[in-house]
Amino acid sequence: MTVQMPNPSDIEALALARRSGWPDDLRVLIARFPREQWQGHANLGAMARFWLSRHAMFRELAAMIQAVETQFREGVLSPAEFPRHLVPRLQFLLSQLNVHHQIEDLHYFPVFRAAEAQLTRGFDVLEGDHHAIHADMEQTAHAANALLRALSGEPQALQRCGDDYTAASGALLKGLIRHLDDEEDLIVPLILDRGEEALGVAHHG
Repeated sequence: MTVQMPNPSDIEALALARRSGWPDDLRVLIARFPREQWQGHANLGAMARFWLSRHAMFRELAAMIQAVETQFREGVLSPAEFPRHLVPRLQFLLSQLNVHHQIEDLHYFPVFRAAEAQLTRGFDVLEGDHHAIHADMEQTAHAANALLRALSGEPQALQRCGDDYTAASGALLKGLIRHLDDEEDLIVPLILDRGEEALGVAHHG
């Protein structure tokens, strides 16, 4: 069996903004270990459970941020109330994503790549996702700051900044959810197949 290096056009085809899941060749393990089997599986150890809990937190934060944006645009939250609801949640999301991605890039991805060469292309794609998400994070932070500055300004400027923020935040959160789903579909089945101890990612208290 030969393992081919991914080519740039192949990685581009699976870019975060374009894809809607994994192609068949990267779904071999998820076909054997579908999501409905994960929680009761003996190989779902402390590392995987903690990692999945972080992903659940990111999804919850994304939903909360979207709800705050909607409430502001619909007039439920006033310009005076909006920053108090948005800023701490958005700051926490951005800071925690940065830490989470560093751990994955520097520790987990190299371990998983070494464990299963057939999934190398998938981890290359996921690492590329991190770069795309961080670019979206920068754009969202920039747009959020512009919107916060515009809250006490002209209505037209506020509308424009609000639209810019909605677009930036929407791209970030949509890409993030896609990434979390695909990352789990690649990594959790590998953990269930091999076990955390054998992979070298087990948490020891």
